[in-house]
Amino acid sequence: MPPQPHRPGALEWQVFRGSEAVRSRLLTRHQLRGASWLRVRHDVYADVRLRRDHGLACRAATLRLPPEAVLAGPSAAYLHGVEHAASFADDVHVLVSRSARVDSQPGIRVHTLGADLPIPTTAGAGAATIAGAGAAAVVGTGAAAVVGAGAATAGTGAATIAGAAAVVGAGAATAGTGAATIAGAGAAAVVGAGAATAGTGAATIAGAGAATIAGAGAAAIVGAGAATAGTGNPSAGVGASPGGLPAEPDPAPDCPCMVADDADGLPRSQPAQAAWETAVWLEPVRAVAIVDTLLGRGLTTRAALAAIADHNADRPGGRRAQWVFGLADAGAQSPPESYLRVRLVLAGLPRPVTQHPVRLASGLVLHPDLAWPGLRVAVEYDGHWHADAEQLHRDRQRLNHLVAAGWVVLHVTSRRLHQDFPAVVREVRAALVARGWRR
Repeated sequence: MPPQPHRPGALEWQVFRGSEAVRSRLLTRHQLRGASWLRVRHDVYADVRLRRDHGLACRAATLRLPPEAVLAGPSAAYLHGVEHAASFADDVHVLVSRSARVDSQPGIRVHTLGADLPIPTTAGAGAATIAGAGAAAVVGTGAAAVVGAGAATAGTGAATIAGAAAVVGAGAATAGTGAATIAGAGAAAVVGAGAATAGTGAATIAGAGAATIAGAGAAAIVGAGAATAGTGNPSAGVGASPGGLPAEPDPAPDCPCMVADDADGLPRSQPAQAAWETAVWLEPVRAVAIVDTLLGRGLTTRAALAAIADHNADRPGGRRAQWVFGLADAGAQSPPESYLRVRLVLAGLPRPVTQHPVRLASGLVLHPDLAWPGLRVAVEYDGHWHADAEQLHRDRQRLNHLVAAGWVVLHVTSRRLHQDFPAVVREVRAALVARGWRR
């Protein structure tokens, strides 16, 4: 009979450093090599029962990085819920500063922030916003209430922190030696090494419940040094640079870009910033599909993308990001539909409309995947699920309805999308030309 798996309670469903587990006498080196554990990377192990997805890869990567490293780009998008943004086998993208040294590691793609681009710690007279889906995010130019090694002052304007926080009264408070409390309708704490003072304007932390911003608490916003986000987990901030790797385009240090999610404690770029990073770092077709999903699920907005693209317009990669954002469409229903749409546009065809409503005489409304309404031409993507008998029946009914309404409908299968795309372009172009399209 094979031996029973040995899993100490403290390590069940966890990701951990093997050397620490041995040092703490939770496991022996022999047990660490057993079937209960998955070696994710050097000295990083996980309970073998954990799902092998990009989230696991991110958790493992943070154990090999300085605490101020931030998960970014497609890795951040994955953590925000875009599952197709990255897989377990894909590199984990992280953002660090150029001021420290981080050696490149297999499976971790390191991007750098310039050492001359610190996160601001003082706000002027204007309004500042710290926005994120978790506990905290780093704000735009003139950000207030970011606590670092010195004093941070909020000016006479309004400062807003939007996330999982409580509403704080307008008469804001003062902090002494390292601790400040702002109280109102909810409870919020700001902890740092220096003092934080709110000016005569209103300071608001808006969200759904009480929140803490702390040097080593549930969420942290840091200036010149490192802090901790989540329950003792790594935090968002500025930190280190890769050894020997070329510098990457800098994300805007004074845009809302970092947020620590209370659910997993993993610091990541907030959705709009993750979209910008993805647009700059990945090849365009894949990047557009990720941005499509961020928009389609309401994780970011056109306005947020326009703002960050405008802010970063003069940075390396800025024009590329604007171009990718211009191709994005919240109406895409799946990544393959995004790939198909973008590749048709890049092949020189006019941009189709996603999910255009086609009202039939019976009152039924159909929404073809891609459509050129003025020409009454539609393209439907048939994924693997369309081979199901019931789905095939519905597809044929849908096709008959559209044809009866005067539409030309072309179907593109997964195989043709990936193996026969030039022929697909020729067929779609011929259908458009036959209906009167001219370049």
